[in-house]
Amino acid sequence: MTEEEAVAAAELEERARKLLTGRVEFLLSAPQLKFLPEPVVPEIAFAGRSNVGKSSLLNALTNRKSLARASVTPGRTQELNFFEVGEPLAMRLVDMPGYGFAKAPLKVVERWKMLVRDFLRGRQVLKRTLVLIDSRHGVKDVDRDMMKLLDEAAVGYRLILTKADKIKASELAAVQAATEAEARKHVAAYPTVHATSAEKGMGIPELRAAILFDSET
Repeated sequence: MTEEEAVAAAELEERARKLLTGRVEFLLSAPQLKFLPEPVVPEIAFAGRSNVGKSSLLNALTNRKSLARASVTPGRTQELNFFEVGEPLAMRLVDMPGYGFAKAPLKVVERWKMLVRDFLRGRQVLKRTLVLIDSRHGVKDVDRDMMKLLDEAAVGYRLILTKADKIKASELAAVQAATEAEARKHVAAYPTVHATSAEKGMGIPELRAAILFDSET
């Protein structure tokens, strides 16, 4: 990285920090597409298996304690939850229903799947989806199913490793390499994999910058 590139990266990180730790407010929950807010600003969606750490990552990115409520019960997020960012409004963050292991009736799970699929395919302001992967487990088949859905919907996405502080550095490097190899198999996946820890703050500034970059491109 050149000196100019380093300066530009630092400036982007600082702008992203100010934005994402500034005004962030819950807007609404949409159980069906008809309840979606007007598509007036760029949106960044968060997807991941139940208990992957989605709520904790959202809280870390926005420097909040309970913006998105974490839960030990898999499948708690059953709707598309929208959060407004910035004053004036600059973007929205979308917390999508967790997939896999959801402790819910099959009909409910199928309804979630349809909601997510239709949202991904029809939301023109959706700039990027972040697919969260638990560092301790790596990419699972249910993650590949979501990646395939995103590929088919032509929605660009980044793979984000969560809970990176829970494993050794050598193990993390191996998981990151394997995840990047998986990303190369998918047409809509961004090649760089971000390793994060909501608890320790690892990778949070860089991910904020990536989110801002994605929202502006």
